[in-house]
Order: sequence, then structure tokens, then C-alpha cells
Amino acid sequence: MTSQTSLDRAKIKVLLLEGVHQSAIDNFRSAGYTNLDIRGTALNEDELREALRDVHMLGIRSRTQVTADALADARRLIAIGCFCIGTNQVSLGSAMTAGIPVFNAPYSNTRSVAELVLAEAILLLRGVPARHLKLLQGAWEKSARNSFEIRGKTLGVVGYGNIGAQLGVLAESMGMRVLFADVVKKLNLGNARQVELDELLAESDVVSLHVPATPTTANMIGPEQLARMKSSAVLINASRGNVVQLDALATALRDGRLLGAALDVYPTEPKSNDEVFVNPLSQCDNVILTPHIGGSTVEAQENIGIEVSEKLIHYSDNGSTLSAVNFPEVSLPSQDGKHRLLHIHRNVPGVLSRINALFYDNNINIAAQYLQTNPDIGYVVIDLDAEHSQTALEGLREIEGTIRTRVLF
Repeated sequence: MTSQTSLDRAKIKVLLLEGVHQSAIDNFRSAGYTNLDIRGTALNEDELREALRDVHMLGIRSRTQVTADALADARRLIAIGCFCIGTNQVSLGSAMTAGIPVFNAPYSNTRSVAELVLAEAILLLRGVPARHLKLLQGAWEKSARNSFEIRGKTLGVVGYGNIGAQLGVLAESMGMRVLFADVVKKLNLGNARQVELDELLAESDVVSLHVPATPTTANMIGPEQLARMKSSAVLINASRGNVVQLDALATALRDGRLLGAALDVYPTEPKSNDEVFVNPLSQCDNVILTPHIGGSTVEAQENIGIEVSEKLIHYSDNGSTLSAVNFPEVSLPSQDGKHRLLHIHRNVPGVLSRINALFYDNNINIAAQYLQTNPDIGYVVIDLDAEHSQTALEGLREIEGTIRTRVLF
């Protein structure tokens, strides 16, 4: 994209929080976005609200909570990038009604999470956590008791999305049998077989959770579900922290009703590396606890940095909202010698008619136009002759239902 945006790229302020990878910083700079505010930590709601007063693009990871209140004074904010898979840390509805698309990286760290889960499954089935602690205490306990190979065992994947499916492929290559449960019918990869959750829990030697945070997945693994699992089975959660009832899991582990467990996510997590981590599983010797690092590999963070920064840059440069999680998806090739206007409005009857009437009344020719809507908002991209862009912009702002509009280039 060689056209100059309506605002000099060097004046477009980008706030990057939580140590976003250098690949994103390099991407922004090479595209001409040099006004970067780079911070290694998250901001609380009040700090974020103050910071967003003069920010055009925001980049976060999983700790920063972008609430409706945090967005209240973000008059200049045009887009949010979540440099991770999830977007539940953002009030997507509030961002949408404010005309702010949200982008993420749904695929860039799937391999990293799948590899960690498979490694934890191997370590748990071999009883490594308890043996490791014994050695640290000076005790030498060499025994094959409760130590199993992963080959020939059954993996149960709860939530057969990008990570769950890739995990299944890796597990099969290690000689495992794969079952999966999902709320919708899914096409299996390899020899994986879809079953109901109860059957999966009863048959699996390793149960791995890969579900999103929804009202139906909150506390979905509790005493009843744990009781259905084999006493020789292990449970792994690298999805969302509120999926497993931790007190019930701790009881099952202490009572020997499960062989082991591994968790990478928790209902409440420290907001910084200086905060103390408190968890009911911390006293169990048959668990592996990791600090939400499933996607935290050098390769994954580099890929995420590239993917999300490119989406933000493309939106800023040409208005493309492809893969936005809360916005109508629009992409329109640019045309030489034309100006581009973006118009975001409430999805109510008659808005497009008023837009076209505005252009007709002012004898303005539309070179290209693309409209896409969702139930709440509409997003239209319009290319027109440069000499008419200011007249069109002023008229568009007066149309009832307008959320925001601007000349892009």
C-alpha cells in the first residue's frame, strides 16, 4: 500500500502493552508507524482509560482488561489487537458499538500449546512430578510403580478446535488412540473419533481441555465429571482457567482418584510477575503447574507479533477488517487517484439509502462501494474522486445512526 493515509503514519500513536514481541514493533516501524509507546506490563482499568485518550491503536496480550469504562474516553482509538488467541479480555460489544474492530491471532500458537500438553501427558503418566520432588529432597525412589508409556493409551480431547485437532494428530504419531468431544459435529483428523463427553471421560487415560470461556464451559469439570475418570488417568487444562473446579480436582488428586493433573490456566492469575501465586493444587505432588505459558514460545510470540500487527496495519492503511472478531468483514482493493471513506453506523434501516442520496444530491460519483453488516452495526467502504471527499465526509457525519467516519486516504 503506497497511498498516504489521511493522518501521517508517524503521527498515529500505537500503544503496545505486556511485552509484545519485537516482531510486531519491527513490523510497525517498517510500515512507517514510528510513534510507538511500548510497555512491558499490563495497565489497570484507570491507567488504561487515561492512556487511551490519545491512542489510535492498542496492542495487548491476555492480562490487560479492556472494559467498557476503559474505552469511555478513547475517542481516537480505531483498532485493538490481541496478541494472543483469546479475546475474552476485551469487551467486544463495547468496542463494536464504538466502531473499534478487534483482531487476534487464532492460529499462531496452536503448535506451542499442543506440544506442551503432549509433554505434560508424558511426564504425568511417568509420575515425574512426584519423583522430581523426592530427588530434590534427597530421596532416591527408583520404581516402575504408576509409571506408564504413552503408546497405546487413549487421549480424550474436549474441544476439537485448532489446538485440540493438532494435539490429536501429534498424539496419534506417538501411538495414542484419540477420542474427542465437541458441542458441534466435527470432521475428524486421522483416526480420531467423536464421542459424548461422558464416554470420553470414562475411556481416556489422558483428558485434555481445549474449550473457550463461555457460560456452558464454566466449571464444566467438577466432582461428577472427575468421578467418571479412571483412577489411572490424568487431566490437563491449557484452555481457560474457569473450566475446572480446582477444589474438587485437588481433593481427587489427594485421595488417589486421579493419577495426576497439569494446569496452565487458573480462575484468577497474578497481574504481574511480582504478585504471589496462590492455588489449592500447590501442595499436591502429582501436578504440573505452569504460569500460563502454553503459547509462550519464541516462535509463537514472533508469529503472533507479525500476524496481529499486520492486521492492524492493514486496517489503518486500507480499512480491511478481514478476520476481525467483532466486526463485519470488509476488504476492498484501493484505486489510484481516489479517496477512501470509512463509515461505521448502527445497523438500522435506511442508512445506505441516505448515504447514496447524499452522493446523488451532491453529484458525487462512487468509484467503488462495499457494505457489510452484522446484527448491530454496518461498515461501508467508499472510494470516490478526491475533490469530493471533504463534502462527502461532512455529509456522512450528519447521517442518523453514524458511529464514526473518516477519510482513510
